[in-house]
Amino acid sequence: MLSAPELLIAFRAFCGPALFVLACFRFNGRALALVLVAAVLSDIFDGIIARRTGTATPSLRMADTIVDTMFYVAAGLALGVAVPGAYDGAWLPLSLLIAVHVSRTTFEMIKFGRVASYHMWSSKALGLLLPLALGIAFVTGRPTVLLAAGLWLGVANELEGFTTSAILPAWRCDVPSLLHALRGR
Repeated sequence: MLSAPELLIAFRAFCGPALFVLACFRFNGRALALVLVAAVLSDIFDGIIARRTGTATPSLRMADTIVDTMFYVAAGLALGVAVPGAYDGAWLPLSLLIAVHVSRTTFEMIKFGRVASYHMWSSKALGLLLPLALGIAFVTGRPTVLLAAGLWLGVANELEGFTTSAILPAWRCDVPSLLHALRGR
């Protein structure tokens, strides 16, 4: 039997491919935004419930991180399908985000044997800005400058995570910021 946080993570894992398929079948932008909002709410509440019920284990936090990544990749692909030109003018931050994320993940797999799951404050800010940008673009059917801002914030977040992974001697989850990692070395 899955716990409530596990069910919410599984729901979000389903939302990513569903969002992409709906975009491919040209569903209304409001429907896409609704799936996006449901996924974001599941992300918010899985952590709250896990902490309150004492089920916030490192493996659950790592699953949350992996599913978040998969969801936002699918959401980004759905945006490219649903909103022509969504990435016009945003190719540099998008390319950098992908390059830094892949490099960071590779580094963490080599160093720790698994992906880091820091849930940094910058990740939380990204978790607000990126869905807002995606939602506006889905609903209006037009690109938004918020998307480029969200992608640049994603690059900053990935660089902070990469630096944290470089300085920490062993894998840890829930490191709020690079400053916390420096203090906790």
